[in-house]
Amino acid sequence: MSDPTDKNQAGAWRIETDSMGEVQVPADACWGAQTQRAVNNFPHYAPMPVAFIHAVARIKACAAAVNLDLGLLDAATADAIVSAATRIIDGDLDHQFPVDRLQTGSGTSTNMNVNEVISHLAADAGVTVHPNDHVNLGQSSNDTIPTAVLLSSVTAMSDSLLPAMAAMDEALSARMKELDTVVKPGRTHLMDAMPVTFGQVLAGWREQLRFATATLCQARDACLEIPQGGTAVGTGINTHEDFAPRFARALGAATGFTFTPLASAFAGQGALDRPTALSAALRGLALVVAKIAEDLRWMASGPHHGLAEIRLPKLQPGSSIMPGKVNPVICESVLMACTQIQGLDHSIAAASQSSRFELNVMQPLVACNLLDMIELAAIAVTALTDKVLLCFEVNRQAIEANLMANPVLVTALNPLVGYSLAAKIAQKASETGQPVIDVAEQMTDISRAELERILDPLTLTRGGL
Repeated sequence: MSDPTDKNQAGAWRIETDSMGEVQVPADACWGAQTQRAVNNFPHYAPMPVAFIHAVARIKACAAAVNLDLGLLDAATADAIVSAATRIIDGDLDHQFPVDRLQTGSGTSTNMNVNEVISHLAADAGVTVHPNDHVNLGQSSNDTIPTAVLLSSVTAMSDSLLPAMAAMDEALSARMKELDTVVKPGRTHLMDAMPVTFGQVLAGWREQLRFATATLCQARDACLEIPQGGTAVGTGINTHEDFAPRFARALGAATGFTFTPLASAFAGQGALDRPTALSAALRGLALVVAKIAEDLRWMASGPHHGLAEIRLPKLQPGSSIMPGKVNPVICESVLMACTQIQGLDHSIAAASQSSRFELNVMQPLVACNLLDMIELAAIAVTALTDKVLLCFEVNRQAIEANLMANPVLVTALNPLVGYSLAAKIAQKASETGQPVIDVAEQMTDISRAELERILDPLTLTRGGL
């Protein structure tokens, strides 16, 4: 990855100072000395996601408003902080946050990056605002960054993923009703089993999705309990005793979510329980989506020598050497997204296990992974919905042929002729290639009309004796 300072125009620099001394900073940068030290020290792999930066800026704006109400900041200073933070939230300054995600585990460098940019913008507006004394008033990186992890995740979930899941639910519901009486062979162990309808298959997928949605919403709601106000170690040192509840109300008013202070800030700063639970719920969704994608891919397999029960949209040539070949590319893309989500979840679990004493020091990693997981899940769900679920076609001719040749239909005769005779009928049908109904007519005294009633595939999907 490129060095963020490479874009410095004509090598122009200015001198900034912090508690460790002087640092050269690009002349056109809005950040200060501590940000520059982080740029110099850490790898240039990838910066923190802008959604996370916006969450930190949101925290700064709310903190300034609360500190104004508490009489700890004057109006000019608070207004300058809120104005600068709002510009960051609006995305006007996304290029001013170069600190890499592989940084100090508390996220202090990102916290100070935001503090310094706000201070610089305030100075440009003619107000002297100190990045630590004013922007960071009543806060620490150790409560701000964990709170930003929760805030950015809640926002991303609500803005993109949950709407995508609702759209998939609607698509499944519509196609369930459309295909409620279209019968196909069921399969267990990848082998032929008793018939099911496409409506029943989609109903199963929909129930999985609804469970995943409920689990995700529960995990998201747990993230509304935030540790902001715990400051350095969870005790609330150097912050007003009313700061935490007032901040939670201010953040709720700014975002529309009902945030509350965590009962013990120690739990929110020294551990990653809520982010880890959300990650696990995202992994659960990935497994649901992967199951749906795999089922669709198998049902479309062939089409001449596979199951060929459905036809997927033909989106692009499938081979550089085999003309006419078309592959289930969306299903494969979705499966890769789901696999990546599972890997990111494993990383978060390992990060959570690394919590030590009063601080977990893998906060930036968890923030980035959660936002990546949410984005990947939203992309995968939307792609599968729009490009597969809403538009796959049923190959009724192939399905009907497979149904009538399925020896397992003989299961319906068990209550009438017993398992042993039914097994012999199935074996003969399989060996001779004859339909089960023909063999059953030969080997039992059940009339053809009665056999047609008993072995009707749609009837067999409704259960009962």
